[in-house]
Amino acid sequence: MGDSPVWAATPKNGIALINTANANRDGSGTLGTVYTAGSNGGVIDAIFLQSAGAVGVAITAGMLRLFIETGGVARLCKEVPVTAGTPSASVAGWSALLTPGNGLPPEGLRLAAGNILKASTQIAENFNVVAQAGDF
Repeated sequence: MGDSPVWAATPKNGIALINTANANRDGSGTLGTVYTAGSNGGVIDAIFLQSAGAVGVAITAGMLRLFIETGGVARLCKEVPVTAGTPSASVAGWSALLTPGNGLPPEGLRLAAGNILKASTQIAENFNVVAQAGDF
């Protein structure tokens, strides 16, 4: 290992709208692609999760799941519980933020070359998954 920290050279944020119900924890079923690491790998510094349904439409309690796909095989990396609620003009929809030390490893989520961050939702409701990332 070198004496100097390695920083992402190219910002490359990813976003996916996921809305197909998938209760599987084994990487099978419908998964949305959020971010693909470049040829030298990449790092994810934050992941924003936001319900994206219409105002006045209830959000059902469930689970969002994040997977890392390597060589065509997706493995469960993180589960984030979704709490029920109804967004309105005065009530924000459900959201979560994963950051280093708060749901992500302290150095960020580092991915090898070509690895892919994927996501799924337990319940067939709209969620945006945004990765603040960069390629090495």
